[in-house]
Amino acid sequence: MFYYLHLLNDVHESLSWLRVFEYITFRTAQASLTALLISLFFGAKLIRTLQKFQIGQQIREEGPKSHQAKRGTPTMGGVLILGSVVAATLLWSNLGNAYVWIALFGIVSFGAIGFADDYRKILRKQNLGLTGRQKLLLQFSSAAAIGIMLFCFTPYTSALQFPFITVTWFSPVQFWPIYVLFLMFVIVGSSNAVNLTDGLDGLAISVTFITATALTGFTYVTSHQTFADYLGLVHNAQVGELTVFCGALVGASLGFLWFNAPPAEVFMGDVGSLAIGGAIGTVAVIIKQEFTLVLIGGVFVIEALSVMIQVTTFRLFGKRLFKMSPIHHHFELMGWKEPKIVFRFMIVAILFALLSLTTLKLR
Repeated sequence: MFYYLHLLNDVHESLSWLRVFEYITFRTAQASLTALLISLFFGAKLIRTLQKFQIGQQIREEGPKSHQAKRGTPTMGGVLILGSVVAATLLWSNLGNAYVWIALFGIVSFGAIGFADDYRKILRKQNLGLTGRQKLLLQFSSAAAIGIMLFCFTPYTSALQFPFITVTWFSPVQFWPIYVLFLMFVIVGSSNAVNLTDGLDGLAISVTFITATALTGFTYVTSHQTFADYLGLVHNAQVGELTVFCGALVGASLGFLWFNAPPAEVFMGDVGSLAIGGAIGTVAVIIKQEFTLVLIGGVFVIEALSVMIQVTTFRLFGKRLFKMSPIHHHFELMGWKEPKIVFRFMIVAILFALLSLTTLKLR
């Protein structure tokens, strides 16, 4: 919305200062600030509303015993993240850009799946929402829709890039159906990885803040002709508006962390974690950083891998490699305090983010 104010510069010379609304860097900063302020302003009100309607978290019995004290803590706070990102993006981005609407579809559609999951848990008064099959079907359907929209409404390419090297694989048209399948797995995997990480106060949202910050940088350099050519990236000027979207996610993450920091006053629920993961995966495939996403969101990947390894080793050998998965619960059962786990995982997330940024130069 505010993007179009720069057009008033053509009306009179005295309005030349409105040109600032044309710059992506300015609008990204404002989107971050807007999302942060929306989160802080509505956060307490949302918590009171959730408490009023007794929308509390259900805790699984087989988890760490210390978590039982969290039973009843307001959940579905992810609607605050979702609302803040959507509002800030609509206010500060160029709404004529198709990538903006695709990113918004990604975060809203996956958020809706999470909302349905959370709602069923609340109705049943237990930690059982949508079945795994139902959730995956909905997630893959949303991811497929994103892939179809990319190839139908944008100048998108199915080319693949890899970190550290400048090799590009796949032609722009011939392999696009196969690429859509690949895209679906990236987005759904990202969504579920964030969901698995959301198990400790402040963990998922703090890692999201770091990941979204790195993703903002990747999005900006991809849209900048000079930077993209120098760094060997697939340049796409139109993805620059996604920098605003990523900036909004950064601000919303900080705002939610204010209320989710240990001890948490509210949990994001699946409506938040699935939406965040869907948004991160969507941006990654749009800017052609599908493989670099493994580094950008390294902590999310480790959490997901720990679950896969745990299940595989138990089925093959009848033994569990970790005391409990995802891996943050393993450290809990080893005696680490919750805040220590969160802060150490944040440090690891920062290291992964820095490593991912170094891949740009190492190309």
